[in-house]
Amino acid sequence: MEKDDVRIRYEERGEGFPVLAFAPGGLRSAIEWWSAAPWDVPDALSGDHRVVLMDQRNAGESWAPVRADDGWDRYTDDHLALLDHLGIERCHLVGMCIGGAFIANLIHRAPERVAAAVVLQPIGLEGNRELFHSTFADFAAKQADEHPEATEQDWTSFRDNLYGGDHVLWSVPDEAVATFDVPLLVFAGGDEPHPASASAMLADVAPNATLVERWKAPEYTDAARESVANFFALHTSS
Repeated sequence: MEKDDVRIRYEERGEGFPVLAFAPGGLRSAIEWWSAAPWDVPDALSGDHRVVLMDQRNAGESWAPVRADDGWDRYTDDHLALLDHLGIERCHLVGMCIGGAFIANLIHRAPERVAAAVVLQPIGLEGNRELFHSTFADFAAKQADEHPEATEQDWTSFRDNLYGGDHVLWSVPDEAVATFDVPLLVFAGGDEPHPASASAMLADVAPNATLVERWKAPEYTDAARESVANFFALHTSS
């Protein structure tokens, strides 16, 4: 998809009610990063759904200019543009890691476009701001040669727009979570970038959310995979 000066690589797998998928990998979130999930999430869903996978801007094969006003809304603009490009009015969402922040902002911005969402170990703020600043610095250093248009001030502003606030889920104000009427299935995090407190807050505050605490160990993955399939089946529009 090309829109103005943005180029987004995407793939589609399967047929049925659409699912827009946001891969893990932080700001490097690209289709191939789904290999880091405990099971093959796109493959598990593509039997019953039209699964749309994407490389986020400046990840994988996607590209966009870097500007001082970049941030969560810029990513959400891409997501909405891709849905429009594909003629998708309403879909499910699934996202892991940074995908949780993408999902939260998309629900906040355009709840009418989302039928249901599955969030796997969302990133969150819990005394770990420096970790996110460090990973952003690594991302910016690796991207610098591709962005002669971006100044050091642009990169710093971009970083602060993502990770300068005090919102638990980073991308949306904490008070906005209580307005999420979309059904949510939240799989708990439990490490520094994906603190358990972030997934617990989302599950506790969003009115139609359910928390799954045990899912990553091999003995739980079959049940977890089935729970995602059943959840989306329950909330798929005819």
